[in-house]
Amino acid sequence: MHFGAIADDFTGATDLATALRERGLRTAVVIGEHDIPTDHDAVVVALKSRTAPVDEAVSASLAATDRLLAAGADRLYVKYCSTFDSTDEGNIGPVLDAIIGRADTDRTIVVPSFPANGRTVRDGVLFVDGVPLEDSPMRHHPLTPMTISRLSGILAPQTSAELTEIGLDTVRGGEEALRAAIDRATPGYLIVDAETDADLAVIADASRHLRVVSGGAALAAHLDAPAVDAHVPFPAVGPGRLVVCGSASAATRAQIADATARGAIARGVDLDAAVSDPDAEIAALTAWVRSVPATALPLISSVTELSDIRRDASATADAVEHVLSAVVAGLVAGGDVHRVVVAGGETSGAVVQALGISALEIGPQLAPGVCWSAGETASGDTVALVLKSGNFGATDLFTAAWGALA
Repeated sequence: MHFGAIADDFTGATDLATALRERGLRTAVVIGEHDIPTDHDAVVVALKSRTAPVDEAVSASLAATDRLLAAGADRLYVKYCSTFDSTDEGNIGPVLDAIIGRADTDRTIVVPSFPANGRTVRDGVLFVDGVPLEDSPMRHHPLTPMTISRLSGILAPQTSAELTEIGLDTVRGGEEALRAAIDRATPGYLIVDAETDADLAVIADASRHLRVVSGGAALAAHLDAPAVDAHVPFPAVGPGRLVVCGSASAATRAQIADATARGAIARGVDLDAAVSDPDAEIAALTAWVRSVPATALPLISSVTELSDIRRDASATADAVEHVLSAVVAGLVAGGDVHRVVVAGGETSGAVVQALGISALEIGPQLAPGVCWSAGETASGDTVALVLKSGNFGATDLFTAAWGALA
């Protein structure tokens, strides 16, 4: 196994797996604690640890690391979101600390840049579509509001490791110059600037000697990999469609608006009912989806405007995840739905876990960071899933995605 990867949410796992698959690596996504296959070039373990308590995130990440190393992984890849979603407590810093220690190495790179999706780093500052992170819509994220743009400023409260910034001038000096900078830096975390895919290619080449690398998925698109055919036929699935949105991001809200303008039939989750009587809300939403004509696209959303976000955002989010995942699981088990687009990392994780899926097969790519995947549920049904980060995908994704499946 060339790469063993740990992703802090399920959308990030499929995002990374898509990049590795495009590099020609036979790649599997394994859900949580399920068995690691030993016949793949790369395995991504999908965790639901981005917003978990620090101790839980570290424990789950170390357990995944141990299993990947035992399965023969040569190198480790720590995957986090390209908007560096975290809090002052973690979980990026504590997880990196733990995995670096387990791998018995003293440094790694920190490269969240994803140029195709507008995430770039210059002078150690993370930009989203040309705007500093703290001035982007991520400032209003209900679970991980990002109010600092400098990556060292985000990481400093999370780790005692030395933080070193490596600028674009060094990156654009070429592979040898960057590798020398990496090797002579004080042990710790090396925050490397990148504004283009060409920059990422240099970083990937210059860091190929590191046992552990960390970043968003875009870096993986440039990792050294064998030239093999990693593509396998995507399984056929039934026609039943559904979109569920737990994300409150501006991108997802725009996608909801576009889908409804194009004829999708939308309904919001009753947030009060989701908290006070979730079983009744699950039943109501399930019945509603079944009432939508087969030719129409049903769409369930939790948030359409920022004003919908509650002060008790965490408790409400947990309730919404439970409701949406239970609705999807019931409709798939009932044979009503076979293809589901899920918006939001936490919601995606809840849906996959509710379905009882142990591994995902990566299918057609829809956009940078967005793809179809397929998995077998606990009851033996095959379901096709798009697990989409709230911030990713074109505005028409919810209506355009279906054309990629036979």
